[in-house]
Amino acid sequence: MAFYQFKAEQKIPACMEEVWSFISSPSNLKKITPAYMGFNITSDVPKRMHPGLIITYKVSPLLGIKTDWMTEITHVEDGKYFVDEQRIGPYAMWHHQHHIEAHNDGVLMKDIITYSPPFGILGRVANQLFIKNKLKEIFDFRREALIREFGEVKN
Repeated sequence: MAFYQFKAEQKIPACMEEVWSFISSPSNLKKITPAYMGFNITSDVPKRMHPGLIITYKVSPLLGIKTDWMTEITHVEDGKYFVDEQRIGPYAMWHHQHHIEAHNDGVLMKDIITYSPPFGILGRVANQLFIKNKLKEIFDFRREALIREFGEVKN
């Protein structure tokens, strides 16, 4: 099984509490996901994430194919990070770390996704052809959505 890692960073001109409040609310996931993915939460979710929280979705991550996806929030340190792991979904393995830390311009948000596509060698080929590019596209959209929400750090 091949494993890959995708990393993204973004500076956000807001305070830690504002950013944490936004990213730790499951209801905000739709705001930072491209509309063409048809992202819809299908489970009841609380206002804030907590360890053990199971979230189910319908989403079309690739080729417009509607997929059931279930993630579990496995770790949370309030105001600092949380981890979601796929329990049911399109990947053989999915582990997504969301970190925030104070930065002189506000907040530095870091994402680390470790994943393994399904289908062995076909998954490796799919990753080279489109999965890694799709992840970049999704996070580019998220970057713009967060700029609309919080503004942009001027370098």
